[in-house]
Amino acid sequence: MPRAAIQVVGELGLHCSSRISSAGLLACLVIGCVGRPIISDEPRMPVSQSNADPGESAQVTSLLDTPLMPRPPGADREPLQAKLAYARRDLAGDPHNLERLIWVGRRLGYLWRMNEAVDVYSQGIRLYPTHAALYRHRGHRYISLRQFDLAVDDLTRATELIRGRPDEIEPDGMPNARNIPLTTTGFNVWYHLGLAYYLQGDFERALHAYRETMKHRRGHDDNLVAVADWTYMTLRRLGRDDEAAVLLEPISADMDIIENHAYHRRLLMYKGELSPDDLLGDSASPLDLATQGYGVGNWYLYNGQTERAVEIFRRTVSGPYWPAFGYIASEVELMRLRPALPVSEPAHGQQETRK
Repeated sequence: MPRAAIQVVGELGLHCSSRISSAGLLACLVIGCVGRPIISDEPRMPVSQSNADPGESAQVTSLLDTPLMPRPPGADREPLQAKLAYARRDLAGDPHNLERLIWVGRRLGYLWRMNEAVDVYSQGIRLYPTHAALYRHRGHRYISLRQFDLAVDDLTRATELIRGRPDEIEPDGMPNARNIPLTTTGFNVWYHLGLAYYLQGDFERALHAYRETMKHRRGHDDNLVAVADWTYMTLRRLGRDDEAAVLLEPISADMDIIENHAYHRRLLMYKGELSPDDLLGDSASPLDLATQGYGVGNWYLYNGQTERAVEIFRRTVSGPYWPAFGYIASEVELMRLRPALPVSEPAHGQQETRK
């Protein structure tokens, strides 16, 4: 399998991941100069104006050779399509408006139309090649498409573009219960770069990226637990168990968590205050699997219970939430473990229902 697919190798988790990140404060997205766009010499890629669900057109083939379809669960699809149509009308009124272009890309991503989202961000980069937000969002969608090398390239470029500039709050696509945007462009650039490295199996670089992410925490416990969870898993993969244990010291059951409850509960599991079954019992729903499956399976894996880990990873990828970071990471683990697994594997990719 090519290195771009794997190097040994939603709203889900923090930013499906992660969390579906509101239509306010759009100007806060942009890093770099504003004003007239910079037009490059590259041919312009047209931005598709279709609001229709592409239906049977697979977005990508999973690392396990399953076609992944743009089918978010039906309850959310209609409002998401209405918001995409609104975003497209907004952009049509000002086709060079960077903020409006970014929102079209984001709305496409929420509908799991990842290739179209990448096309939109690519057009934006042709117009505004020095704006970090475009590389941050395209890098995120390259992760969704299992193109980890391209994600690293974009997100690394974004780190260069934000260097020395004031950080900016990133508005949410779906506000949380307190209507508080939690993250910044800097946080999301480094967070997604850490994930891309992690999925490649480059744990040293992932650790560096997560430590940089923590500098953009802004005091929110939600951000602390999201980064601590991935950092903990990274340290365990590096065999640095003592450092991983120290990371858990500030984690407590009474933290002020607004939305990242899955990460918080996993950290409490790592501390021994919750059991794996508290997070993911036999009756776990597909959504439970998407938000908790990988963390629980990974915990079994680095505690020597490989068969149980494989069972959890397989259950996770049998669900419909394929854009979730945990789903993607479960694919990666099954690829890493494949030489040691039985030849027959259960079917996965039941994509009729939902990130």
